Amino acid sequence: MKLRILLLVIVITFCVSTTVCAETPLMAAFIRDHQLWIKTGDHEEQITKNRFIHSPKWSYDGRFIAYKDGDEKGEKSDLFIYDTKEKDSYQPYVRLETSDFKWSPIQNKLAYTDQGVLNVTKTENGRPFGFENVALGVSGFEWFPNGKELIVSSQANLLPTGWGPVPLYRIPVNANLDPDKAKPFYTIQTNEKDLFAIDASDFKWSSDGKWVSFLATPTASWAMDSNTLCVLSSEGEHFQAVGNMLGFKDWIKWAPSANQLAYISGEGRFFVENKKLAVADMPASQQQKEYTPAGFVDLDLEWFTPDTVITARAKENKDWKEGPVPTMFTTLFAIDIKTKEQKQLSYPEKNELDEDPQTVGSYLTWFRRKANENNGDVWVKNGFDGKEYIWLKNVDSAPVFFTQL
Repeated sequence: MKLRILLLVIVITFCVSTTVCAETPLMAAFIRDHQLWIKTGDHEEQITKNRFIHSPKWSYDGRFIAYKDGDEKGEKSDLFIYDTKEKDSYQPYVRLETSDFKWSPIQNKLAYTDQGVLNVTKTENGRPFGFENVALGVSGFEWFPNGKELIVSSQANLLPTGWGPVPLYRIPVNANLDPDKAKPFYTIQTNEKDLFAIDASDFKWSSDGKWVSFLATPTASWAMDSNTLCVLSSEGEHFQAVGNMLGFKDWIKWAPSANQLAYISGEGRFFVENKKLAVADMPASQQQKEYTPAGFVDLDLEWFTPDTVITARAKENKDWKEGPVPTMFTTLFAIDIKTKEQKQLSYPEKNELDEDPQTVGSYLTWFRRKANENNGDVWVKNGFDGKEYIWLKNVDSAPVFFTQL
């Protein structure tokens, strides 16, 4: 009996001390050597071969993964779906290319754009297959939380007097190109002195569905230095410009259970300075607080709890003026937005940086790589006091975790 207890203690100790424990309840799609893989717990499975995969996205129930099969030059963007139940990849329609695609929040339907046409997949034998046209002239879109409608943007028109406004529409899934079903939702009035934009993109809903955030984007060269983060109420009645920032959608995240919007503010395309973590309360977006200490920049973020934000932080580099852009060696910090207490969470080695923090239940994950290298490892720890360990080795980028809604 004593021997059994001793062996049990050894097994438990070994699981805690090694880099990967089989009981880690995580499931993710990831890319290694340009191929799609899936990992559940400690089991890895390669899905594709001899492809160039990017942008994997889980369906709401985790049965399907939609992804793009492209090429190294970015000239190809074919949409494929992997069925985890049937263990096969297929195209929902022959030779289907897309610039953007998003799963419905309530069912296994995929909305996507193809040269300005918004389509939604039909269903055949329980799988997304075929498509129905929804609307023309679409630049950006997102599902409404009800899964029955989509919020749609259309690029502004260039007139002799300058750029016109940016229209947003509320369109039912079954619109079938009927212009009468595309209801005006809100019109963004813009000008070059105040809020200048020609399009809207990266729509994200608050946890209760009462607000939607998005980026109002100007012309291409201008957008590299500054975009306007905006919020709009779910009925299109209340609009607010929150602040200026770069065009990275992962730099905008709603709190898990409150109408608070965290984002990385600051203009200028280089990361060396003027990148601050800010949190804005809705609806009074003027009530904003910045949490980045003087002399530092924050270059990514994630909510860990309703009161805690994780940020990837580095020291400023105001001395740089020209030449190769310097690497910003980021480290993860936890910020209590109520007490403003801040605590370092990760400790990369010299010439390493930690980025892409993600929260999965009680777990915090991040991507660690060496400077001047694209590949890296995915690290995990359970809570702030848990032991950190490597969960994925030698991957092309941060994984996409499946989380049940």
